[in-house]
Amino acid sequence: MSRSTFLTLVAAVAFAVGALAALAPAVLLASKGVAADAAAAVWVREVGVALLGLAVASFGLRRQPDSPGLRAFLLGNLVIQLGLLPIEIAAYRAGVLTRASGIVPNSALHVLLACGFAHFAAKIRVERRSPL
Repeated sequence: MSRSTFLTLVAAVAFAVGALAALAPAVLLASKGVAADAAAAVWVREVGVALLGLAVASFGLRRQPDSPGLRAFLLGNLVIQLGLLPIEIAAYRAGVLTRASGIVPNSALHVLLACGFAHFAAKIRVERRSPL
């Protein structure tokens, strides 16, 4: 798969999940076994808007040539995926999230996306410039 195709898929997933979170937070929370109260809905909407922003950035950068900025974007997204991965698993184990059907696909997606971001970031060779 090319980096362009990967980032196009990333954008599509981020857009779909972000739109759902922003527009129907109760649906997203219910899929994880959480009752939607007002505070949770606000938080999920905020996350949805952040995902929509990542969708726009991923789509906009999908055809860019190798650069230090693109590598930083890919590495930043790798950190996001690795950081998010254990959160829902720990919440499920603690009984905060009660539906494995809402956790397992998400966790698998985080692993796949992390692998993709790591792969494409590693392929970008950033030229070191001397400060002189």
